[in-house]
Amino acid sequence: MIRPGSGSPGSGAAPRGPAALLLAAALWLALLDPSPAHSRTLKLALDSIPFTLDYMSALTGNLTTYAHWVFDPLARWNGEMKLEPRLAERWLLQDPQTLRVYLRESVTFHSGNRMTAQDVVWSIRRAQGSPSWKALFSNLERVEAVGEHMVDFHFSRPEPLAANLLCYIFPMDSKYYQGTDAKGQPKDAIYRGDPVFAHAKACGTGPFMVSGFDPDRRLTLERYPEYWDARSRGNVDKVVITAMPDAAARCAALVSGLQDCVSPVSPQETERLRKTPEVGLTYMASSRVITIGFNPAANPEFEDRRVRQAFIAAINNAGITDKVMNKLTVPAHQLSARGMSGFNPDLVPRYDPEKARRLMREAGLEGGMRVKMIAPSNRYTNDVLVAEAVVVMLARIGVSVDLETIPLAQYWPAFQERRAGLQMLGWRPDTEDSANSFQFLLMCRKPEGDVGSANSGYCNPDLDEMVEAAARECDPLERGRILRGAERLAYDDAACITLHYEPLTWAFRKNVRLERAVTPQNNLLLGEVEMN
Repeated sequence: MIRPGSGSPGSGAAPRGPAALLLAAALWLALLDPSPAHSRTLKLALDSIPFTLDYMSALTGNLTTYAHWVFDPLARWNGEMKLEPRLAERWLLQDPQTLRVYLRESVTFHSGNRMTAQDVVWSIRRAQGSPSWKALFSNLERVEAVGEHMVDFHFSRPEPLAANLLCYIFPMDSKYYQGTDAKGQPKDAIYRGDPVFAHAKACGTGPFMVSGFDPDRRLTLERYPEYWDARSRGNVDKVVITAMPDAAARCAALVSGLQDCVSPVSPQETERLRKTPEVGLTYMASSRVITIGFNPAANPEFEDRRVRQAFIAAINNAGITDKVMNKLTVPAHQLSARGMSGFNPDLVPRYDPEKARRLMREAGLEGGMRVKMIAPSNRYTNDVLVAEAVVVMLARIGVSVDLETIPLAQYWPAFQERRAGLQMLGWRPDTEDSANSFQFLLMCRKPEGDVGSANSGYCNPDLDEMVEAAARECDPLERGRILRGAERLAYDDAACITLHYEPLTWAFRKNVRLERAVTPQNNLLLGEVEMN
């Protein structure tokens, strides 16, 4: 296998005569079936693939998933939402503002270079220069190598989520990205649309190396033979990842055998796939919660907690997950997903149409009310159908909803303008922590910074105070208690409507095993995929 930057093998004399005919036949067979009989090639179709090999160019789901394939993080979340060591062997909080990380000592990059603490420091500093990634490191004051395999993280204030940050550190080979390219441009320049070295070249420590890349169309990966994780059960040698935006086309390719695995699978396609013997289906609730925010500036009625409670009681989110989402996920009764520090198991379903009508009467709205609602189209699974179901349910308690569905490119500006009284939004905290959801969706919006930047208009200073207290608390037990209390406060105060957690769906041929490969963050860990 050719390592990154090692050049191509030398060439010898071309064979002639019968040997040439045999070679030509072998080449034709290779074109018809590019993988040898003993190798395992996984053909994977996704709705989109990375548009660049520089994962730091944008903080998006498919780029961070790709980073797991080619680079490997210091730590990662497992299926039970627990942190597990990866390139970091262990870590220790020295004090509330210092985290010491101990690196594995026998890890090599795809170039053959050994990974050291200097590579980690270099990668973090590069990320701090990325417009998309730098916010993750806003509290990181300084990072330094302490010896060859030890790194100290120094934070500007107590950081209870210091270990969570390790999931976003995917070391790059600093030696490979040193110097300039053929055009005289720095090899470590971050891709922003113009061609740069890191856009089309990649060198990490991950289970796979990039062997082919056609942006937005196809990515080809080959197993790295020197991969450090000998405990991994994955046995795939090669992966061909194709972008197929059309959900029906993806599923048809799977059923026909042109693809081995596809994602996502729409709820409309799942029934057909469940009846296809040679196809398996796996799905789970992700950590992204689908919400509808209240905007009292557009509808002053939402200043009254009873009205907000009535809207929540009118919406049968279990019915939505059953009928609209085809049982691919579970209802959400709070912002936190199960496994997060603030998940409160005491919070129960609130669907109660009679109570909703009673609350509307108590609020003086027995004659009903009119409200505008905005929702994105084709951003979340069945987002338009979910919004339409909400409209029907609210009509049963006398609420007339003017629904506007907006294409994704125009939706976020409309949301930020707080154009409507009800606004749909899905949210997955980058930190996989409850405080992040509160900070962006429910804390009172501040003119500066990100606090409340995804808030439709709700504001409760008591909630803000609890979230700020959690940000200062480094004892995980006490911090969890504070955040569970914040979930209870938001639940009782009807801070927003929580519908369900976004489903993650994968369909595959029966010779493919994904049990250990799919996580609630929608990371397909290709290094863990098995094929028979």
